Amino acid sequence: MGIEGKDKVKVIDTGAHALSGQLGKTIQRLRKAYNLSLSELAEQSGVAKSIISQIERNETNPTLATIWRLSQALDVSIERVLSVSGDEPFIDKTSKGDTPILTSDDGKVRLGIIGWIKTVEWLQWYDVNADPGGVLDSDAHQRGSVECLSVIEGEFEVEVAGVIQHAKAGETLRYRCDRAHTVRNVSTKPAHATMVCILKAAVME
Repeated sequence: MGIEGKDKVKVIDTGAHALSGQLGKTIQRLRKAYNLSLSELAEQSGVAKSIISQIERNETNPTLATIWRLSQALDVSIERVLSVSGDEPFIDKTSKGDTPILTSDDGKVRLGIIGWIKTVEWLQWYDVNADPGGVLDSDAHQRGSVECLSVIEGEFEVEVAGVIQHAKAGETLRYRCDRAHTVRNVSTKPAHATMVCILKAAVME
């Protein structure tokens, strides 16, 4: 049985509102995953800061062109940005092409964001690949946050508050990341690791 007239308009409006709401949440999660401010995302996407803010607060229905610009700036497919599901799948698969990549300032360390986007505000994990001599400098996270670096290949060095520790393949370093910290590939070949960051963890005195 089809839906006609005012009922059809109501259903369309409801669907549009739900899509817009999911879009806003997705944009905000991706922006925070990249540690981008509204101003920085506006600069990279060419979309006004005020518009992005309205999208995240579900106060506007953006055009397809606007969504495309934001998806390009956030390095994710437009299909993924627009996807809406009432029920979470039991198994979710992300392709290599849909995995956002962060790059260190020296261009030698690459972090693939393999964590679930819905947990980015409290739990993040990354696939880390570093060229020889690659350095990843990070600012302090929230107080009590902890980071774990599990080395798969090569050798990494972690420095926190002047304390330095090394780890080789099969070893894991756990350290407070609520202060500036640095991760380095100190081996003479490419190094590979998995990094997990637990934000807002219990404060460790």
